[in-house]
Amino acid sequence: MIATDPLLVAGVVIASFVAYNVGGSTTGPAFGPAVGAGVIGKVAAGALMSVCFFAGAFTIGRRVVETLGTDLLREPGVFTPEASILVLAFIGGALFLGNLSGTPASTSMTAVGAIAGLGLAAEQLDWAVVGEILLWWIVSPVAGFWLSVVVGRYFYARIEHAIAIDGSAGPLVRIDRSGRLPRPVPGPDTTRREIAGSAAVVAIGCLMAFSSGTSNIANAIAPLVGSGAIDMTPGILIGSAAVAVGAFTIARRTMDTLGNDITDLPLTAALVVAVISSTIVVGLSAMGVPASFVVIATTSIVGLGWGRASRTFTVAEAVAGETSPSVSVGALRADDDPPTVGDPTRETERSAPEAIGDADPADVPAAVELFDPRTSIRVILVQNLVPILATVGSFLTFSLLFGGVWPV
Repeated sequence: MIATDPLLVAGVVIASFVAYNVGGSTTGPAFGPAVGAGVIGKVAAGALMSVCFFAGAFTIGRRVVETLGTDLLREPGVFTPEASILVLAFIGGALFLGNLSGTPASTSMTAVGAIAGLGLAAEQLDWAVVGEILLWWIVSPVAGFWLSVVVGRYFYARIEHAIAIDGSAGPLVRIDRSGRLPRPVPGPDTTRREIAGSAAVVAIGCLMAFSSGTSNIANAIAPLVGSGAIDMTPGILIGSAAVAVGAFTIARRTMDTLGNDITDLPLTAALVVAVISSTIVVGLSAMGVPASFVVIATTSIVGLGWGRASRTFTVAEAVAGETSPSVSVGALRADDDPPTVGDPTRETERSAPEAIGDADPADVPAAVELFDPRTSIRVILVQNLVPILATVGSFLTFSLLFGGVWPV
């Protein structure tokens, strides 16, 4: 037992490093809009991320840990302490390459790839489980795309009109110290609409953090749990604690830049994409399927832009081939005055959303494309290359190290 202690320590350290980076990379997308709008501060964002991630990991996340830690391999004994450390190293190293390129890579796909490489080398990979995961990896982005198309075409304008918020001057919330205990109260000019909109932004951030916990906790601790080095509950506690550290430290930079391409969109678009993607991820996690938020969100962005642009024509016109939409960030910025939180320069009068077919195509600018060719190629390559590198590297390494002789 003493001889394995250093291996256990090394495994926990590497798992914590993976979880630490998860906290740093996912806090920005989840709470970047709320922080950027001045609704909450970075400390509050870190606290909410920590609590919501743990809630998702402790409840639904257990099922994904079981899938990666036990179900993916026919023989659990393949997950020796040494193998667990190497798998975690491949996960962390591959994700580092993705971050180095400036393109968010899927932690779930990378983790599955690293574990699958181990299973292939040991000839213990459960192909039925792999097939189910791959099927959902195909279905979920398609579902995200078409859900976003429907929302963009039929509901986006109404949502944008409904949640547009007139930012008041001064703080959104202040602390009233007139009583025995300090209590938060609305600012002097804060409206109920502003409070409701701000609460919605924070609530959606909490949903994203929860969905991250349901899926990403397995990427950090599944190899250790699968090897029996640590139990499920201690693993979740260790991983969640490391995520919290990342949320309070390196996430401060990601919140400054709002995390990733999702939150570069207008606030309404970012929130719609977040709700659709997070809901799909939580649903898949409840079934024990490791899901990729990055991939689902990317297709959701494209679908939302396509659906928004399609409001310039009717279905009959499209069937007749008289027109077609162009997908662009401009399509999501079609309204001259997109909703924001805490912006006192907003006008108080808003026009009703235009009817489908009545929108002027000139109001849907295509000057800024959602993905220019170079960016599109880089995103697609990295999102697929990182998991492939993890899979191939894991397979070759375990094949060379063990030479077909496995300590099971």
